[in-house]
This record gives sequence, structure tokens and C-alpha cells, in this order.
Amino acid sequence: MHLKTLAAVAAGTLAAGLATIVPATAPAAGETATAFRVAPISWGRCDDKSLRDAGAECGTLTVPLDHTEPTGPTIDLAVARVLHTEEPYRGAVLTNPGGPGSDGTWLAPYGQYVPREVGLTYDWYGIDPRGTGASDPILTCDSKYFGWDRPDYVPTTPKVMKQWRKRTERYARDCGHAKARELLRHVRTTDTASDFDLLRQAIGLEKVTIFGFSYGTYLAQVYATLFPGHVQALVMDGVIDADRVFYQSNLDQDPAFQKSFEKFLAWVGKHPRVYHLGAGRKAVGRRYQLLRSRLAEEPARGKVGPDELDDALLNAAYYNGYYPIVADALADLANRGKVKGIKDLYRGSNPSGKAADNGYAMYLATECTDARWPTRWKTWRKDSTRLHRKAPFLTWANNWYNAPCRTWPVAGTQRVQVTGAGLGDVPILLLSETHDPATPYAGALATRRTFPSAALVAGAGGYSHAVSLSGIACTDNAIADVLEDGTLPDRKAGNRADKRCHPLAAPKPPRKGSRVELPEHRSWWGR
Repeated sequence: MHLKTLAAVAAGTLAAGLATIVPATAPAAGETATAFRVAPISWGRCDDKSLRDAGAECGTLTVPLDHTEPTGPTIDLAVARVLHTEEPYRGAVLTNPGGPGSDGTWLAPYGQYVPREVGLTYDWYGIDPRGTGASDPILTCDSKYFGWDRPDYVPTTPKVMKQWRKRTERYARDCGHAKARELLRHVRTTDTASDFDLLRQAIGLEKVTIFGFSYGTYLAQVYATLFPGHVQALVMDGVIDADRVFYQSNLDQDPAFQKSFEKFLAWVGKHPRVYHLGAGRKAVGRRYQLLRSRLAEEPARGKVGPDELDDALLNAAYYNGYYPIVADALADLANRGKVKGIKDLYRGSNPSGKAADNGYAMYLATECTDARWPTRWKTWRKDSTRLHRKAPFLTWANNWYNAPCRTWPVAGTQRVQVTGAGLGDVPILLLSETHDPATPYAGALATRRTFPSAALVAGAGGYSHAVSLSGIACTDNAIADVLEDGTLPDRKAGNRADKRCHPLAAPKPPRKGSRVELPEHRSWWGR
């Protein structure tokens, strides 16, 4: 039996308080998560042209809805692969782009970006995790949730606070539709890790390498905890602290994004003759605040309010490759009243149309049930009020983005105890820029302490998120080394990086009259 496309009645509320932890039960080497007999994948033509152009094949992996009931209902996961083209053959890399909630088949061609053609000696797999993308079923709750001219993220009045509380509570209710309830109970990271292990079995390998970006680093840690005997190597870029998922880790983002946003403002302020938004960070910041206040009073063209502006600018806080296009859009709106640039950036991360909220719905479905969240609104309000004082750019937006977890229709559960046990000398490479806003650097240091065989490569002074394989030789060669023969940088004593590299450099503004293009790099993190 296959479940169909879902939309979400409450099946319970989250228990009060924050997460407690329990040890995960790890199957012995050679064992699987369930007694499910996985069928071979029938590989064929990909519907996506970019995958076809990259030489990928696509197929479907059938897995149990509930891994503890292998004879029960099943669901289908979309999978893509690019087979190795160079010798010696070194195995398979299973990838995840983060989110959670992001589709992942598009990562199958990523082996081509590993230096020295080392990536071409592996088969690379991209997967649309359960509930996402081209997998079946997918979750959607309210495709129109990310509309135009929403209430200001910053609750300057009790009315605005009440509006956002109602909006987020309603979205959680919409995700509790009876048809969705069964899927919602089985979208934890442990479920996806077990899906990955069934993919390992389907391709006939005893061990695989996991390459995870952002949330994908948490998935990699959980997989290694559950299936240590099946790990060939781990590569984790933009590393999550497994001890802080997920309420606390989202609070950690707020001051980190503030610093990253201010770095963007400073970059704009270095080019006053290009953008005409003022000289220096403070001057540009004043123009931004003035524009935001103006939009709060009257949205541009009846659509772009302060929220849409902030969501558009968030692209630059994630990744400095977006600086020119975000600055151009900001200048167009502030100086000339043109809204197209900001609208395009907002819609790029908040799409419209059928099932437009799939990524967001699955982000919540996973995070809300992976761990326990506070259910008292007083806790959320107190934490965000405190953080807003020093990190006003993202704090309340981040609060409302995650607030449906407070009343989510399926209760959160005890989070996995990630320990690093049973991995022996498995090579583990951690990558992080030291001012990564979405997964703060402290998470990489904490993970390094958890995994004794891990080595950390830091992009010293960088403010971008999960940008390995972007052409920085020092960083990318470390990936090639570990994939080639398991070589890692020598581990240093103390709580610090084992190797320091230059960060991803910010681009220069385009020449006058040239077209501003979106960079090819794709952001990994859902929020």
C-alpha cells in the first residue's frame, strides 16, 4: 500500500519542556534497521534535464513507512546516481543537501567538483528524502502560506504578536490532516538514516561514505550512530551540534546571522558609488532601517513589506556570492522604488504554486518531531525578546519560522544520543567557516570533540554557510584527500581547527552596465 500526497487534525501536542536524550540502538555491522527485503532499483532516464546532461540515471527506492513494521505500508523515494568513470573504483557517496526538507537528487553529479578527479572514482547518489521532492508521498500543508505583505516579523504591538501566533498555530493544524498523520509520525532523522541504509543494501555495498551539508551533517552523525559498521567515511560541511537540536540551535543562529548581515552591509558600504546607499556599514544600515520602516507603513506595490525585504536580504547573510545581486535589488528598491529584484529573491526562497510549501512543511515535520520543543509561549517570547536586542535582523523571523513546532500535531520525541562509538578509525572530515551563520562554528568544534577520529578544516574569517567544493584549493583538496585514501589533516591538541584555510572571498561589484547574475552555488540550509 502506498500513501499519497499529503496535507496535514491534531494527533497530540508536544510535551512540555526541552529535549531529553536517549542512546540510539545501533545495529551490529552487517545488520539492517529492519527485516525489510529491499528490492533492487530499476535505473532509467531522469526527468530532470540537468541530471540527464550530467549523465545521471534515476530510479525509485521503496522503503517501509515505519521501519519497525517491515511488512506494513511502503513509500517511494526518488533517487539519482552518477556512476564512477575513473579507476580505481572506491565505493559510493550518499549525499544530503540539508534543510531538513530539501530535495537531494540534484546532488548526484557533485563528484565532478572534487579535485584531481578523485570524485570520479566513486558512484554518487542523491536522494529526495521521504516526504520531499519527487518522492511519494510528499507533504504539503498550505501552499499559500508564504504570501505577500505579511504582518511585520517584529511584534511591535500585541496585535501583531497575536496575528503571528494564530498564523503559526493554524499552519501546524493544517499539517495535522488525518491523511498526513501517519507520515508525520515517521519523518525523524532516524527514519531517513534507515532509508539511507536500505539504499546501501540496494546498491550492494557493505560500507558507504556519507557527504552531508548543513542539516545533512546531523543526518550523517545519526547514520554513523545507528550503523557504525557500514560507514566508510564521513564528510560534513556546515556542522550541527547534535547536543543542541533543534530549539537551541535555532536560537544560536540569531546572533550569528546578525554578524553575517552586518558583514554584507559593510561590503555594500565599501562601494557607495556603485549602490548609492551610503559609505560604511552604519550608513547602509540606516538606509536599510529607513526602508524597512517605510515598507512597514506602506508595502511597495502592495506586496513587498518589511518581511519580504528581510527574507530577500537573508540570501546575502547565508552566502557572500549573493552580495552583488542582493545589493543591486536593495539599491533598486531604496533608490528607485523598483521592486522586481527583491520580489525575485523573495520568491526564489519562498516559491508559489502547487505544493510550494513542501520544503517548509518537511523542515517542520522533521525538526518538530526529532526532539522536544517548549510548548509554553512565554518561553519563546522571552528568548526572542532577549535575543532581538542584540540580533534584530533575524530573531523574530526565525521565531515565527519555527513556531509551528510549539503546537505541532505529532509530539516531539527524545533526540538521539550521538556518541561516535563503534567507528574506530573511520576517517571523518569536518568543514566550517568560522563565522558560519546557519550552523555556528561552535557546532563544528563540539562535533570534533564527539568524534575522536575527526579532523576539522576551518575557513578562517569566513561568513558563508556550507561552501566546500566552491574552488578553494585548501578546503577542496582536504575533501579529495579523505576520499582518495582516508587521509586527514593531523589532529591538533586542544579545542581548535586542525587546518585553517582562506574563506570564500566576497565578489567584486559588477562593472557598470553589466548584467548581475545569480551565482551557481546553491544554499543548503532551509532557515
